Amino acid sequence: MALQNAKVGSVTQDAPSPGVGRILLRAWWVMRRYPLIPAIILVVLVFSAIFGPLVAPYPANSGELNDKLLPPLSRGIDGGFHLLGTDHVGRDEFSRLMGGSRITLSIAAIALSVGITVGTTLGLVSGFFGGFVDEIITRMVDIWYALPFLLVALIMTFIFGKSLSVMLTVLALIAWAGFVRIIRAQVLVLREMDYVDAARIAGATNVRILWKHIFPGIVNTAVVIASISVGGLILAEATLSFVGAGIQPPTPAWGVMVNDGRSYLQSAWWLVGMPGIAIFMVVISLNFLGDWLRDRLDPTLRQID
Repeated sequence: MALQNAKVGSVTQDAPSPGVGRILLRAWWVMRRYPLIPAIILVVLVFSAIFGPLVAPYPANSGELNDKLLPPLSRGIDGGFHLLGTDHVGRDEFSRLMGGSRITLSIAAIALSVGITVGTTLGLVSGFFGGFVDEIITRMVDIWYALPFLLVALIMTFIFGKSLSVMLTVLALIAWAGFVRIIRAQVLVLREMDYVDAARIAGATNVRILWKHIFPGIVNTAVVIASISVGGLILAEATLSFVGAGIQPPTPAWGVMVNDGRSYLQSAWWLVGMPGIAIFMVVISLNFLGDWLRDRLDPTLRQID
């Protein structure tokens, strides 16, 4: 009898309590409904972009040659701690990552602002007016998509030189085309709605119809496209910086850091690994956030109640 009670007590003690299971189920539901992990990563990115140079433990562009190629979690000769190690000239990788986040985010934001303004405007005009105007804008988009992006960027860099303004122009040219087709397709549907016909009968001008009746209907779509496009712009900026057509050393851009570390890949993997992981985490977080916004803002695509 005592042995039986001991077994029952052991089973009762080892079984998980209903409260733990309920907490796990609740946490899983929250993780599926809200993009918490991507949001945390993006908050860290924004914080690093704003306050990175102020809270970084070391200057981003200066280092100690005696501390070069230190692995992560190491201490230098002067006793300073290097969380992510140091590069080939002794610069702290963590400080350079934080400095690069400001460059990456600011470039992507500026290029996306230009792209969303131009692309949304052309999409509205193309879908609303149709005819010859629609044909011209649509063919422009088709021609632009047929051009190899990297070749165009290299040609522009060769002609106008390597500068921040040239790279911003290239990224803005990338950003606008993605908005035109989707916005145009939605405007083609919205312009046939009854409330648009009622506005025409009431004597509203085309500009007023576009601004008051069509534009509010495509805002959600533009926000979703923008959230997804940011990741592509960050990858494009890193690619241009990696091949030498974007940000130039010693500025701590993530693409520059990958390019600087590729010669030491076998002996110092963290020089490529750390900025590569940062690019990967930011881009995939933006893609997840874009998917979540699409599901939340479009009732026809909602999969989670």
